[in-house]
Amino acid sequence: MKALAEQRYLSEFEAKKVLKDYGLEVTREFIAKSVDEALEFASKIGYPVVLKVVSREIKHKTDVGCVRVGIGDEKALLVAYNEILENARKVSKSVEGILVQEMVNGLEFIIGVVKDRTFGKVIMFGLGGIFTEILKDVSFRVLPISEEDAYDMIHEIKARKMLEGYRGIRVRKEKIVDAIVKIAKLCNEEPIRELDINPLIVNDKEAKVVDALILLEDGT
Repeated sequence: MKALAEQRYLSEFEAKKVLKDYGLEVTREFIAKSVDEALEFASKIGYPVVLKVVSREIKHKTDVGCVRVGIGDEKALLVAYNEILENARKVSKSVEGILVQEMVNGLEFIIGVVKDRTFGKVIMFGLGGIFTEILKDVSFRVLPISEEDAYDMIHEIKARKMLEGYRGIRVRKEKIVDAIVKIAKLCNEEPIRELDINPLIVNDKEAKVVDALILLEDGT
């Protein structure tokens, strides 16, 4: 974290490195500086893949057309790569590359941490992806928290029945609890003002961070 101290916002790639250091599962991914590198990395990961822009100036990549999912072959990758670069350059002067990322299937959840003036750091858990803003089905705790607190958080959301299995997709609740506890520990120990993981994709084998944003404290 000290090496990143002068950067208030960490890129998705950097944020995931921090999360991985705290034991969280993150997507396998590489930053491509050219379309040839993107093709090479996609071949290494295996299709289908996801492409995303890497830029600290673009916080919500999907909103500006800088994410493509389910890319199944080289031809589709070439099209997606050029579209993302074109869209990114309309809104940012700082494009560091294109992230080539593995596809992960499962249910989407969000885990976030914010620093409240009254309560200090507060952690949130709920449904992720498009459901976050629409349903606002979330639970909260003030840090620090215990494993029992994390279990309570996942059972407090209205969509808790989805945790028992939804359309054939089963999730490992203990993996979600483990992720919540580790994120709480990270934010309690490090100078992090905000953290947003959306989505954390969970299935019957893993709970993997697919997208992440970290905002450091002022003056760190």
